[in-house]
Amino acid sequence: MTSTEFEQQVFAVALSSPICGIPVVRRLSPTSINLRVDVTLGGFVDAFYNEQTGTTSFALIQQAQRIFGVDNTGGWHVHPFDHPERHEPLANEIAFDEFVAEIEEHLAR
Repeated sequence: MTSTEFEQQVFAVALSSPICGIPVVRRLSPTSINLRVDVTLGGFVDAFYNEQTGTTSFALIQQAQRIFGVDNTGGWHVHPFDHPERHEPLANEIAFDEFVAEIEEHLAR
């Protein structure tokens, strides 16, 4: 995947989600991109992709703290809502649409 494809994926998901605002590109380089997406519950989602290293990360931030996240630094893992400091291994990668769906599901509880 390229940085442009990642950006398009984040925009498509955010624009179709009832909890997401319009993404903003915070940093862009020839091989990486960082986007911020405001969330209706307060806070924002930080989405990062580096096509050179294959690094992907998504984090839900509230009051300057990660409260939920997923990334593939050292293998795919989740930082769960109930213990965001933990690294719980995942069998498969997580795409942005799945990450947002997890947030939506959490909000519905």
